[in-house]
Amino acid sequence: VDAITLGNHSFRRKEIYDYLDSNPFVVRPANFPENSTPGKGIINVDTGRRIVSIINIMGNSYMDNNLNCAFECVDKMIKQAESKIIIVDFHAEATGEKRAMGYYLDGRVSAMFGTHTHVQTSDAQVLPKGTGYITDTGMTGTIHSVLGVKSEIIIAKLKNKLPQRFDLASGECKMECTLFDVDDKSGRCVSAESMRIE
Repeated sequence: VDAITLGNHSFRRKEIYDYLDSNPFVVRPANFPENSTPGKGIINVDTGRRIVSIINIMGNSYMDNNLNCAFECVDKMIKQAESKIIIVDFHAEATGEKRAMGYYLDGRVSAMFGTHTHVQTSDAQVLPKGTGYITDTGMTGTIHSVLGVKSEIIIAKLKNKLPQRFDLASGECKMECTLFDVDDKSGRCVSAESMRIE
């Protein structure tokens, strides 16, 4: 694994804070307050053959946060990229916000994939100006679950309106992902394909 991107659960445990500051391969959402948040919102990874810039941004719609504007933040992060190959993980709830971000970044980054909703969408594509895109790349976890959690726990939470402790479901698993083929010289995406491995 060359890099790990995070999301809305990044800072739930304070024990991770020092790790985020010291690990050069973990990227947290960049639109948290810059001076008071551990970790980095962009990393430039040397893969040996090329440098790849990886940006993590979190959405503003329905995410119960008061983060900086995702669109303004991603503009700042792109200026810090050290490569023509720029990958953006947009961790967001709203499909429309993800689609809008995809078109906003089209031609400016190599690929943008959405995360957070855990359900792989069927729209892997190359946008008109050469950016690879998928609304949600999916999840790695138990097939028979609700987003990886035991289904009876989520049903009780939704039905009874009371907090529940989330326990991971067990059983057969899947790995969902998106493969972006990117041209080294131009940084443009050549193809985008979603995959599911069970």
